[in-house]
Amino acid sequence: MEPEDRVPRNKKVALPILAGWILLILFLRWWSHLEGMSLWFTILFTAPFVGMVYLAYSYAGEGSKLYGLRTISDRLPAVKRPEGHVHFRTKMFWTILILILYFVLTNVFLYGLDKKTTVDMFESYRAILAGAQGSLMHLGIGPIVTGSIIMQLFTGAKIFNLDLSKEDDKATYQGVQKLIVIVMIFVEAVPQVYGYLQPSSAFAASMDGWWAGHGMALAKTFIVLQLFVGSYLVFLMDEVVSKWGIGSGISMFIAAGVSRAIFTGTLNWMPGNSSLPVSLSNPPAGTIPKTLYIITHSSAGSLANGGVERIILQPPNPLIALVGTMVIFFIVAYAESSRVELPLAHESARGARGRYPIRLIYASNIPVILMSALLANISMFSLLFWSHPTMSNFPILGHNWMLGAYEPGSSQPVAGLAWYLNRPRGLYEWFLPLVNSRYADAYLQRHDIGQLVVKLVVYVTVMIVGSIIFAKFWIETTNMGPRDVAKQIQNSGMRIPGFRRDPRILERVLERYIPVVTVISGAFVGALAAGANLIGTVGQTSGTGVLLTVGILIRLYEQIGKEQVMEMHPMLRGFFGTG
Repeated sequence: MEPEDRVPRNKKVALPILAGWILLILFLRWWSHLEGMSLWFTILFTAPFVGMVYLAYSYAGEGSKLYGLRTISDRLPAVKRPEGHVHFRTKMFWTILILILYFVLTNVFLYGLDKKTTVDMFESYRAILAGAQGSLMHLGIGPIVTGSIIMQLFTGAKIFNLDLSKEDDKATYQGVQKLIVIVMIFVEAVPQVYGYLQPSSAFAASMDGWWAGHGMALAKTFIVLQLFVGSYLVFLMDEVVSKWGIGSGISMFIAAGVSRAIFTGTLNWMPGNSSLPVSLSNPPAGTIPKTLYIITHSSAGSLANGGVERIILQPPNPLIALVGTMVIFFIVAYAESSRVELPLAHESARGARGRYPIRLIYASNIPVILMSALLANISMFSLLFWSHPTMSNFPILGHNWMLGAYEPGSSQPVAGLAWYLNRPRGLYEWFLPLVNSRYADAYLQRHDIGQLVVKLVVYVTVMIVGSIIFAKFWIETTNMGPRDVAKQIQNSGMRIPGFRRDPRILERVLERYIPVVTVISGAFVGALAAGANLIGTVGQTSGTGVLLTVGILIRLYEQIGKEQVMEMHPMLRGFFGTG
């Protein structure tokens, strides 16, 4: 990358950008009544983003405007890529070490946080976002996945003029994505800290000693910095696993969090309300201990009069949730093994044959991760616009029930768009009200049966269609499309028997399969995740979480096997592109 003084720039754009920034500050001051330290914090917070806008729009060279941001992105801390082959033992060491570090960080709680007033904005998506409430991992992988969504949507829509088949454009794409991740960390952290992650009064009072009269502002800033450190550590840990370990760090964090929740949801013998002793009204929280306790401590009459219903359908962790978890496991395991295999033959080594597998779940589970992160962000911003002290005053969006309405102190929507897109948490939320009207008041939140049916249709449709869209974007941005796969096969010296060794011909053959399988893959994982959420899962991990975990573990097992094979047969490294 050229030094900054050699980067061609149109410095005339600085004046309108500066004028726009001043107007934005004046609007925020008028709208939120900012003054004193709050005004200065707003100026300091927005200044880096204004600088990024200038660097992008002032770039006057060839290629995308995003090239102007490489002045910053190329200097961000990053994990160095290995220059040669990394041995299997080294990869396993780094993978296990990062996993242990992840579990440690989920138990390092934010210093100075008032846990009694904390509202978990990501409660419904906690397992998928691989976070832990109130810890350094509070935001989890949310900023990373949201940054990926933004880059994919803008690149796919040609708003970002990038050709990912070119090395410079691909490097720019990855670098700008890092910047967007940093932006999203602050976008998600600042509103939460200034609304739902309040510092304790004692911590704020102690900070007054540093700057009299501004203790609370300093305490909130310190919590924001902790969230930034934790989230950026997640980003770097993901890079370590991707470059020096096995698989993906993000996927591994999701699988680790969901596995822990499933384990405790199945076997936890502690009561649902830990402040009260175990009783029939407060049974053990785990599915198996709960079932055994109710059966052994209930009479035949009480079992017939609602006891069986409590075991099978009602939370916490009903038996149907354990069955649903097991069903999802077997469906995903079967689907992962389903594939179309194209026969291949080596050009020079006569008799050397192989097959290129095109999986039924070709886009993996990434579309569901991206879709869930998108819904989590919709839930977060709808809550912010409804009840945040400042954002609830925003014109049109502020405190608008059509976007989402919430009960005080709750992060579960009760009306609006957020309610229709909020995932069902099991059969008891929708099936019981449909079959028995006495459950309507408890679970429908003042909605009628017709609205419930519309909610189910909307949720399932959005999950399926959204997963298809993200599957197509993911294939195009990760070198898994027909053209890229044709080049990989061509470079490995393989060809399809009966066809000339021409990448264009190979591409046309692959176009018969990959685009169709991509759509089927996205629709399948979207429908499976939505269906699993309707049934419910143990540990409140969500059907999406179980779906992801099973797929991740199967892929991890296959990748470990592939690494071992390449360790024994180094000639295969060229085919797999590992060098």
